Amino acid sequence: QVQLVESGGGLVQPGGSLRLSCTASGFSFSSSPMGWYRQAPGKERELVAGISLYGSNTKYTDSVKGRFTISRDNAKNTVYLQMNSLKPEDTAVYYCVRIKLGSRWDNYVEPWGQGTLVTVSI
Repeated sequence: QVQLVESGGGLVQPGGSLRLSCTASGFSFSSSPMGWYRQAPGKERELVAGISLYGSNTKYTDSVKGRFTISRDNAKNTVYLQMNSLKPEDTAVYYCVRIKLGSRWDNYVEPWGQGTLVTVSI
């Protein structure tokens, strides 16, 4: 079955950096666009970044442009999210998910992974 396992979250001070990883199994990873979403307490889950099959096309929500970078390694079935210049408002649980091929970036395909918590605080 499809499994997505996120890792790399933690507590970081404002201005710091974290690199999230998501390792996938149970489907053809190189045949699926991938995305990172996040959900902050009391808020809806939102798309943070998306990446095409081979990484040639990416998408970022405005609030993370210039600070976050999404990438993927199809040989390792892994998608990454490099997060720099972190802000308290980036605090959330971060999830990776498949994106429906040929569709909108926010058209995700379940299941979700368990997520990884990122806390930005002094």
